[in-house]
Amino acid sequence: MSVRRVMALALVGALAILALCPAVVLAKTGNDVGANLSKLLRHYAGELYGGVIAMVSLMFLINRRYGELGTFLMASVVVAWLVFSPDQVANAARSIGNQLF
Repeated sequence: MSVRRVMALALVGALAILALCPAVVLAKTGNDVGANLSKLLRHYAGELYGGVIAMVSLMFLINRRYGELGTFLMASVVVAWLVFSPDQVANAARSIGNQLF
């Protein structure tokens, strides 16, 4: 066997071990990768959403459109509530439905 072939096989073996070990270790510890990733992405989405709201609000402030700013901020709070806490929205809808019917 040539040295290049041995090095290539060693590299492939090392990459396979590195690719499989985190999954095995995380499976044994009971760590939920999907839940952690969703929390991380939700955190980043919240920061991005807040930044966009701040920039658009600044535009309304510079143009002195205070009424439209208030409307925009109220709408952005409602949208954030619907997107970032769907379980609370479902509970609120159930309780309203129970009171009405």
